[in-house]
Amino acid sequence: MFIFHRFRLNKQSDSGIPRTVWVLGFVSLLMDISSEMIHALLPLFMSTTLGASAVWIGLTEGVGESAALISKVFSGVIADTFGKKKWLVFTGYALGVLSKPFFALATCMPVVFAARFFDRIGKGIRGAPRDAIVAEVTAESVRGAAYGLRQSLDAAGAFIGPALATILLMFFTENYRTVFWLALIPGLCCLALILFGVENVETEKQYVKEPLKFKAFFLQTSLAFKCLLVIGVVFSLARFSNAFMILRAADSGVPAALVPLILVGSNLVFAASSYPLGKLADRIPSSKLLALGLLFLIASDCVFALWQTPYAVAVGVALFGLHLGASQGIFSMMVAKLAPGAFKATAFGVFNFLSGLATLMAGLLAGFLWELYSPAYTFAAGAIFALLSLLLLTVLMRRHLIG
Repeated sequence: MFIFHRFRLNKQSDSGIPRTVWVLGFVSLLMDISSEMIHALLPLFMSTTLGASAVWIGLTEGVGESAALISKVFSGVIADTFGKKKWLVFTGYALGVLSKPFFALATCMPVVFAARFFDRIGKGIRGAPRDAIVAEVTAESVRGAAYGLRQSLDAAGAFIGPALATILLMFFTENYRTVFWLALIPGLCCLALILFGVENVETEKQYVKEPLKFKAFFLQTSLAFKCLLVIGVVFSLARFSNAFMILRAADSGVPAALVPLILVGSNLVFAASSYPLGKLADRIPSSKLLALGLLFLIASDCVFALWQTPYAVAVGVALFGLHLGASQGIFSMMVAKLAPGAFKATAFGVFNFLSGLATLMAGLLAGFLWELYSPAYTFAAGAIFALLSLLLLTVLMRRHLIG
């Protein structure tokens, strides 16, 4: 248990990042290894083994990711009202682990749909309280680095998982179900790490056990936070599921056994860029990094839309990874900075609730464009929404409504 030994005596590392953030980062790493071992193969499993259409895949992925984001609003309110953030985090991860066997047992799309839904509900339950814990235990001067570190470890798991899936497929040729069963192992290790490694950190405020009134919450939020909500929604319309990137790779001549490497490459770039870009966000306006992330996303969508070769796929994947590194942790940092002090978990929940609705629409639109027209239309639509996000962000920056 290196993590315990390394930070047992000091609550902070030499970088100023608290031990709790490191532990939560390794929790994210283990869970992402477990989840991505499945998700890297799931589009192919749905399309080949179960014979699902692109619309079914788009619906499953869109509803799943939206469920994760939408459920964050409820876990955020509960965390701010009653506390117990550690146990909300544990419950969310446990639900994700318990859903894993159903992927291996599935013989029809409704079972996959349900398993994906409950897996992502678990992600939603843990997300807001986990991000709020990071905000509570970290000094503002290193908050960008803290979120970047946690996101980097999360992304590391997201490329280790598909890499493991690729290696396992060499031994279990196209036996997706066996790989799904093996994905349980890192998930169970993740739960053990939460139980024994995460402190139950709470603020000193007294939690009032009464429903939060959202009207009162929005009255307490700044104009800058409201602008950030708008940016998050439009941004999410440009971000459909990675499943379409995987399907595009398969159509571009990438062998089925190597398709999981698409997520390996994307998340490798994501992991490598998240921490340095997070540290940079502590020194320059965060909105400038978001603008950079949108430029990377536009470039990635254009590559996928215009070229259909393995080399183009590699370039598009790398650009997409850079986009994630310049946006995921940055959004968390900005929410933590702009949210009302007593309602940080709620603020994360509301932000992700609205983004989740947009993600659902993006997934459905991507599936229909793919099915009715061609994959190029799907990625072209993503580029258009990303461009709209960039234009909106530029206007807000020039009017000093967002920093």
